[in-house]
Amino acid sequence: MNKLWDEFLKKGKLENFPIIDVHCHMGYFYGVHMPYSTPEIMAKRMEIAGIKLILFCHHYTLFEPEKGNTYNIEAVKKYPEKFKAYCGINPHYPDVIKKDLRNFNKYRNIYAGFKLLPDYHKVPLSDEKYRPVFEFADENKLIILSHTWGGSIYDGADEVEKILKKYKDFTFILGHSIHGQWKKAIEIVKNYENVYLELCAVMDERGIIEKFLEEIGTDRILFGTDFPWFSHHYYIGALIGSGIGESDIRKILFENAEKLIKK
Repeated sequence: MNKLWDEFLKKGKLENFPIIDVHCHMGYFYGVHMPYSTPEIMAKRMEIAGIKLILFCHHYTLFEPEKGNTYNIEAVKKYPEKFKAYCGINPHYPDVIKKDLRNFNKYRNIYAGFKLLPDYHKVPLSDEKYRPVFEFADENKLIILSHTWGGSIYDGADEVEKILKKYKDFTFILGHSIHGQWKKAIEIVKNYENVYLELCAVMDERGIIEKFLEEIGTDRILFGTDFPWFSHHYYIGALIGSGIGESDIRKILFENAEKLIKK
């Protein structure tokens, strides 16, 4: 760990770790000053922090469904080596969802999977509005990244388990690891093989990463930051500073995500 820490402090990056961030966004967001949110600036910031690839969903895609996933597609086409998009799903617009599902395979080189934001859209994961997406992802063994948060009636542990009891073949990345319901998140990983925990916001509580490693190991933990909301440097530093071993850090920063993307 000291070797990695010294390199990170000296160079601001880990040159031999091709980091993959599985939870990012892009574009401006109402009421927030976000200077690193355009594809061009994000690509430059990735170079500075040593990030090889980000999996993202554009803010506009999630909140302006009439324009659909156009922004995602344009960004990946411009920087195909740096970006891979999630097809954004807004459950309030079923016709847009139908269109996106019809066109998904056309953009298979663009998309890593789907992104859900139940807490923001105020629609529970188990709601019928999401069913076409879960069925499509399950049938095609795709990835779904969903915002999850402890105690939420929309995407807390109870809602997550309702989905996992029904669908077994898609990969479910739990954004923020059902934040706060740490014991339940661990239990879910133990009980369902298609679940991965993602570390964005987890770093705000000391000892949680160590608890994850003690209970479930590192094979199903993924590096995520919500960039450009939060800093890559902070999250990389927090992970290294936790004191876990280099092989575990390597799995979390890129090896686990790399395997998922190549499936």
